[in-house]
Amino acid sequence: MLSATVSNTPPSSNPQSVAGGGSNSSMEREKIMSHPYFHRLLAAYVNCQKIGAPVEMAAKLEEACACACLVERRAECVGSEDPALDQFMEAYCEMLIKYERELSKSLTEATLFFATIQRQFQALTFCYSDSSAHIHTREMSMIEGEDEKLKEELMEKYRGCLGKLKEEFSKKKKNGKLPKQGRQQLLNWWTRHYKWPYPSEAEKMALAESTGLEQKQINNWFINQRKRHWKPASSNNAAVTLPFR
Repeated sequence: MLSATVSNTPPSSNPQSVAGGGSNSSMEREKIMSHPYFHRLLAAYVNCQKIGAPVEMAAKLEEACACACLVERRAECVGSEDPALDQFMEAYCEMLIKYERELSKSLTEATLFFATIQRQFQALTFCYSDSSAHIHTREMSMIEGEDEKLKEELMEKYRGCLGKLKEEFSKKKKNGKLPKQGRQQLLNWWTRHYKWPYPSEAEKMALAESTGLEQKQINNWFINQRKRHWKPASSNNAAVTLPFR
């Protein structure tokens, strides 16, 4: 469509032949520029050049056209000294105005076409992104499922070893020193009952609950404590106590 409009050519008559044989180009140019239709011809030409031009270029063209139109010209009148030049200028103005309309139409159609293509491309990109996100989510679910399966297999394979390690760790923990806080609670009970440091089963259970120790640990602690720091009281119930560890 654009090529068809570009192929439009001016009328066969030209300003040189019309103006008197082309012997004096300066005079012919002056006659054209001083013609009453010159400013219309120049404005039509500039409007064609502005179609699709960048904003900066269009502004420069507009400024140049305004400056050129300030050139002194004769007032437009009905009659003319050169009817052939009048016809040429009027025909050329009409041709350029038509050419401008065709260019504007082609540019508008091209703009709409590219806008449609851009919307379709954005839609395709959005669909691709959504599809990629769905695939990523599905892959993550598959990976998590594989991780759980591997975890179960490892637990089943090494369950016995883990049980033994846990048992060994518990033994070492039991064979070690009692926690400081628990040991202090046992010492407090010992101080209050130093005359007869034999806790009942109910008291052992209460101590186990408050200290977090097992009854076996509590029994062993009292046995060792009595051996080291307690002697049975005499007939007057006097008690011999030694420094506690």
